[in-house]
Amino acid sequence: MAVADDTVTLGDTPDQARRPGFLQTTFGRNIMLGAGIAVVIAIMAGVWMWSQQPDYRVLFSNYSDRDGGAITAALDQMGVPHKFSEGGAAILVPANQVHDVRLKLASQGLPKGGNVGFEIMENQKLGISQFLEQVNYQRSLEGELARSIESVAAVASARVHLAMPKPSVFVREQQKPTASVLLNLQPGRALDPAQVQAIVHLVASSVPELTTGNVTVVDQNGNLLSETSKQAGKQQLDPNQLKYVAQLQANIVRQVESIVTPLVGDHNVRAEATADIDFAQTDTASEAYKPNSPPNESAIRSQQTSEANGPGSSAAGVPGALSNQPPGTPAAPINAAPGSNPNTAAVPGAAGSTGPSQKNSTTNFEVDKTVKYEQKGMGGIKRLTVGVVVNYRRIVDPKTNKVTVRPLTAAEIQQINDLVKEAMGFSQERGDTVKVTNLPFDGVDRPVEVPPEVPWWKNPDNWSLAKEIGKFLIAFVVMSYLFFRILRPMLKPIFRKLDEIADVPPPPPPPPEPDPEDERQEAIKSQLEEMEAQQAAGYRENLQMAKNLAKEDPRIVANVVKAWVGSNE
Repeated sequence: MAVADDTVTLGDTPDQARRPGFLQTTFGRNIMLGAGIAVVIAIMAGVWMWSQQPDYRVLFSNYSDRDGGAITAALDQMGVPHKFSEGGAAILVPANQVHDVRLKLASQGLPKGGNVGFEIMENQKLGISQFLEQVNYQRSLEGELARSIESVAAVASARVHLAMPKPSVFVREQQKPTASVLLNLQPGRALDPAQVQAIVHLVASSVPELTTGNVTVVDQNGNLLSETSKQAGKQQLDPNQLKYVAQLQANIVRQVESIVTPLVGDHNVRAEATADIDFAQTDTASEAYKPNSPPNESAIRSQQTSEANGPGSSAAGVPGALSNQPPGTPAAPINAAPGSNPNTAAVPGAAGSTGPSQKNSTTNFEVDKTVKYEQKGMGGIKRLTVGVVVNYRRIVDPKTNKVTVRPLTAAEIQQINDLVKEAMGFSQERGDTVKVTNLPFDGVDRPVEVPPEVPWWKNPDNWSLAKEIGKFLIAFVVMSYLFFRILRPMLKPIFRKLDEIADVPPPPPPPPEPDPEDERQEAIKSQLEEMEAQQAAGYRENLQMAKNLAKEDPRIVANVVKAWVGSNE
């Protein structure tokens, strides 16, 4: 049996020793009960808020300070919760609002990327000088080019510097513009030569009189990405040409394998092709002359004829009537002196004689000429070389299911060789070669090793789902424990008092006043019930009498039934 501790502390009066503490009073216990209930409810609310906390995703990263301030101000104005990642390198928003917020910020022109575009021309001040207008135009052009280059997936940011010389009226002093592009690539990303050439052509096409050779592209590590003609002074390989050769060879291999596979089966043929492509562009002009001398027909281009006579008779002597008289009758002497003209009459005082006539004719003929201009396009095939390896034929015994291999016959190899030539477009004049070899493949008959399946608990796609499920499960368990083990027992006294208050019976309602019509209907109803009960009792008595009579004297019952039947007939 417990002994009460009646020890009194020195200095305390007996009344103070018997007085209970504050927590032992009803008011104190109620206060502690309310405080405990409030703490439990606060803990449950905290757990619920923790379970409902949204998953934050990256909205923007690698932004400038100006863009970061504008973005956070816009988010505060829209009422979107946001926070910064460790180090402030990215702005995080709830995952279900990322795309919506990005579209809304894009409508406001955010982020601007730190580059000033043509919007700088919208705020031109009145009275600005021509030099400042040119500087603003160059800044806006550089900013627009940087924005266009940043649209490439592998480029995080870009800066463009344009060197645009002043125009000059002197040809010797005219200079071409140049451009420099600095690229900040994404982590782990790189640009292939085709993408670099695309950026070079983009910049060159956007600036007047800017050539691709005057565009320099450098990455953030200082590596020169663009290959200009100023570097080595020699012709560089064109990536488009290499791509064309690779595609041509791949097409030939695909055609060869597709036509041979139905004969030997899948995975039993390998082909490789080498194409020698002529990328030289040749222009040829030639003139050919043909002889057109007889007996060939000749075409006259031009003809010139000239005729001249020898020295004739001229007037001589003293001017007068005698010198102007016509010559006399000519005489033809048989013997004439040498050098004398018998047709000329001697005229006193006359001198001279008539000489032989001269006739010249010049004819120019057309010369046959053939002018031929020939232009050969680049990309022509100079030579093709194709090598094909065919596996041994596999033969399966239907009885034992044993697999044996045997080489192909010479006729089958020749047939495959002819098919390959037709598929590749074989040309003897070009010097094409084809080689078909029949050899056993190593590892073809081995079973294909299937990679093991990754267990579901090691699949990274299931980790996020398991994380969400675990968070809700933990919140449910904690809230259930707090409610059923702590909050519910604490609330039982309160509910018990409420039940006691609710159990007080309400005062009985006053009895309704009787209605004469209702009393009359109740009396009629009771009379009808009594009549039905009497009829039912008489029917039961008559039925019992008939049963007893049928048992005691069945003949009377039979006569009665016969009489009923006869009366009905």
